[in-house]
Amino acid sequence: MQRRPFTALLICAAASCSLLAPLAQAQARNVIRLSTTTSTENSGLLKALLPAFEARTGAEVHVISVGTGKALELGKNGDVDVTLVHARTLEDKFVLEGWGVDRRDVMYNDFIVVGPANDPARIKGGKDVIAAFQKIAASGTRFISRGDNSGTDVMEKGYWQQAGTKPAGAGYVSAGLGMGEVLNMASEMRAYTLTDRATYGAYKAKTGLAVLVEGDKRMFNPYGIIAVNPAKHKGVNYQGAKQLIEWMTSSEGQARIAAFKPEGEQLFFPTAAK
Repeated sequence: MQRRPFTALLICAAASCSLLAPLAQAQARNVIRLSTTTSTENSGLLKALLPAFEARTGAEVHVISVGTGKALELGKNGDVDVTLVHARTLEDKFVLEGWGVDRRDVMYNDFIVVGPANDPARIKGGKDVIAAFQKIAASGTRFISRGDNSGTDVMEKGYWQQAGTKPAGAGYVSAGLGMGEVLNMASEMRAYTLTDRATYGAYKAKTGLAVLVEGDKRMFNPYGIIAVNPAKHKGVNYQGAKQLIEWMTSSEGQARIAAFKPEGEQLFFPTAAK
């Protein structure tokens, strides 16, 4: 057998080390993969919260912002370590099927119905979301649905079911997009849509849409945080997920959620202590 020169062995060893180094560095870092809804990202809430958590723990949080349905699907696939979403029926199913553990209440905001300022369906000032949906369907004006199995989409579909009607034909547009894009579409098409208040606040200036229906208790929008079950996916960072859950529901995390007030308006209300 031909012997390799010692220098060649050193070169090979160095090359192997250089290839393994990034993997070792990644494993040494506490990277937490978080799937969450577009509302927490678009509103700016996570940008206000996560730097404080990262500074305290030394962790890095990598955020994937999608609809609730997709956020939970990422958890099922083991593509994230923890998820922060707002669709309690889907969350309970996620936990019941064994995909998630350690679910905690975190906060709530609310849904609102928005639309063109001239309000052709005449729903402005109402507090009954079902009655408002019935008027929108009867008026022949367009309604833009997210159509993406997000928490907002699930809630909207439930409202139409309770209303016993829905805009016909081209009057109902299923966009398959995030909340920000849907708000832009509603503005361009002079249509109505259901949105969370936080994302509306971030897009209000550019869309010019008016808040027309608010205050119905059925529009209450609670958020939960859930760790992906390490028994299902051995590679998830369960310890990192627990760190984030504990911090988000701690007095510091809850205080920072309450203090998030873009333009002086509180958009999210902490619930972990209740």
